Amino acid sequence: MSSVILEARDIRYRYPRGLEAIRGISFHIRKNEKIALVGPNGAGKSTLLTMFNGMTRPDSGLLLFDNQPIRYNSGSLRMLRKRVGFVLQNPDRQIIAPTVYQDVAFGPTNLGLTETEVKAAVTMALGHVGLDGFERRTPHQLSGGEKKRAAIAGVLAMDPDVLVFDEPTSGLDPAGSEDIMELLDELNHDGKTVIISTHDVELAYPWANRAILMAEGKIIREDIPELAFGNPEFVRMAHLSLPMLLELHYELQKRGLPLLGKKPRTVLDMMNNIETMFRESCTNPRPGQITLFNIDRDNRKTLLDWLMAHTSISTGAMGTRAKQQAENDSMRLDFTYGVIDKCILKALRGEDSLILTTESMVERIHQRVDSYRKESGTRISVCLFGSPDAENDGKQP
Repeated sequence: MSSVILEARDIRYRYPRGLEAIRGISFHIRKNEKIALVGPNGAGKSTLLTMFNGMTRPDSGLLLFDNQPIRYNSGSLRMLRKRVGFVLQNPDRQIIAPTVYQDVAFGPTNLGLTETEVKAAVTMALGHVGLDGFERRTPHQLSGGEKKRAAIAGVLAMDPDVLVFDEPTSGLDPAGSEDIMELLDELNHDGKTVIISTHDVELAYPWANRAILMAEGKIIREDIPELAFGNPEFVRMAHLSLPMLLELHYELQKRGLPLLGKKPRTVLDMMNNIETMFRESCTNPRPGQITLFNIDRDNRKTLLDWLMAHTSISTGAMGTRAKQQAENDSMRLDFTYGVIDKCILKALRGEDSLILTTESMVERIHQRVDSYRKESGTRISVCLFGSPDAENDGKQP
């Protein structure tokens, strides 16, 4: 079990006008978790988030970071804010410099890094969020999604251990929201602890490792999403609605259908539960194959030639750099979010698919498919681009 990085013990906070925003909250967050604080407006989510890096100090109770009580002197807060990065809901409030480079460089410069170190930090951060080449752009030239990414880059440049996001998809269209949530997945996969606040249950339910349901300054329920959202009474107490997949699951159960396995968190989970019911009476097609193209190793020209010969294959991209390569090569993408599960669904229909990804994400794809194999008993082939299996499209006898 990973160690605890943030802990609250009976913390309380009242605003100067008398509103008690946090009313005796206790919880812990482990390293490398994805945590969603979920609740309606006024639940106390944003107030709680500002306590994580010392912007707001509790009136009572104790907050600990890395097992040490948070101290509120300037030196301690300086170190805390290096390790806990905070991205505001509105990036216009966070981006203050005249150019993207200067804004991202602000934090590392204040940490006392040399000019060479600052440049390296800025280059790393902009590359991570997909804003290479934006250094000289002015903030007003950026779209809403680009501003959000620039704000994230400004935090990443200080290499924090914990990333805190207040309503990360606020103001973004569905495609922009998907891109940001996948970026948060990437950051978590790279070792960051990621905490978000949101009132969107459909966003939080499939994404988080744990959900903390809040209402009126209190925690209503804290658990893995299937359990945190699994009791309709707790969901109602938090003034939320059931995630659509859970509601569908319950409705099917009420109609006497024997849905087996875990409560669904994705469409893939739901389809697996449904297909399990009919497996004995239905003839399923032979599963398709998932081919992985590693943009850090494989040859782009060879890929484009391969795609010309496989025009019917469905293609997805995981990660900012993989999506950028697809865009640079004018490659049509069928999937840009939830890519692994969507390719598994394709395989279950007997169709092949291709995933463009980076070196660091290859293992994650294998782990997810292996996990599904164990749950469902369905063997889906995953091969690396250029291997004999890929060349034969998995159709060997």
